[in-house]
Amino acid sequence: MNMLTRLFVLGVLLGGSHAVAAPAVLLAPVLGLPERVMLQGRVLKEAPSDGSSALSRNLRRLAAPNWEGAKVSVRFQGVTAIVTSGHDGGFEVTLMPPEGGRFKEGASEAEAWVEGAITSARVEVLPATTSLLVVSDFDDTLAVTQVTKPAKLVQTALLKDSDTQEVVPGMAALYGCLRGSATSSAFALVSGSPVQYLPRVRGFLERHQFPAGFGVYLRDLGPSSLSNYKQPIIRRLLTQFPLPVVLVGDSGEKDPEVYAQIREEFPGRVKAVYIRDAGRTKDVKRFQDMVLFKDAREAAEHAVGLGLADAACVASVLPKPSVSLPATAGPTPP
Repeated sequence: MNMLTRLFVLGVLLGGSHAVAAPAVLLAPVLGLPERVMLQGRVLKEAPSDGSSALSRNLRRLAAPNWEGAKVSVRFQGVTAIVTSGHDGGFEVTLMPPEGGRFKEGASEAEAWVEGAITSARVEVLPATTSLLVVSDFDDTLAVTQVTKPAKLVQTALLKDSDTQEVVPGMAALYGCLRGSATSSAFALVSGSPVQYLPRVRGFLERHQFPAGFGVYLRDLGPSSLSNYKQPIIRRLLTQFPLPVVLVGDSGEKDPEVYAQIREEFPGRVKAVYIRDAGRTKDVKRFQDMVLFKDAREAAEHAVGLGLADAACVASVLPKPSVSLPATAGPTPP
């Protein structure tokens, strides 16, 4: 049983008694196309209350019981459908525009509701001018989680929230320059963070001013997702959106191996792989033909060289540190 699964079990054991008897719907922000939009989320039979501390909020999120068999109504740009939630409370539905029509490009809100609860999420319908897809990890890539240190990981997972978890310096600026380049970039966050943390992840991205319009694809914790949970999501994204791809992750877990596999499966599609140094870097073979970086500016400068990021943007928001010249010795006092 890995650490995240243990946290989930702990949440069930410690937080379950605090839920209130009201349902809730989680709806993920997603990327879509003018021809179709796939919405996904989860229904909770008893919504977690806010709690007075980050610990209580996180435990209640993890412990919130799923609602199997709920009738979920979804709506996007005037198109409505009804779907039944699965055994884990999850639902997924693909919406098509009216015959002969197309969904409006850009950002729009989708809605999902069950009796007693309603929510909304942003859908970014990608225009034809989109020329780059950035697939990003979350933990230790955008947010400091310290997955290589189990005690620190537990502290972050249970005692931090969107307003207190530390951001990796420079990553929001880097992504802003990818979006602000001559290319028009779309962003998909594919993370091992549990789907119950969707509000926390969304709040973190907004608080630290990452580019708007991220599709967020989190992990459904359970025995079937102990490993190889990112690859199916990334494969589907690359199939759905046939664009050049940049992959961004960290060295703390398996991002280099996952991204190497994706690069091999989609020859010619992956234009760059950026791996933040979060430890476990002794085996240099893990990072073959990848950019291993400590500072976001290193990745940004490489992206500029490939035409993936705007040079003026990088110079403005990720300036090189000033170098202090050694003091010149003066005359020896008498």
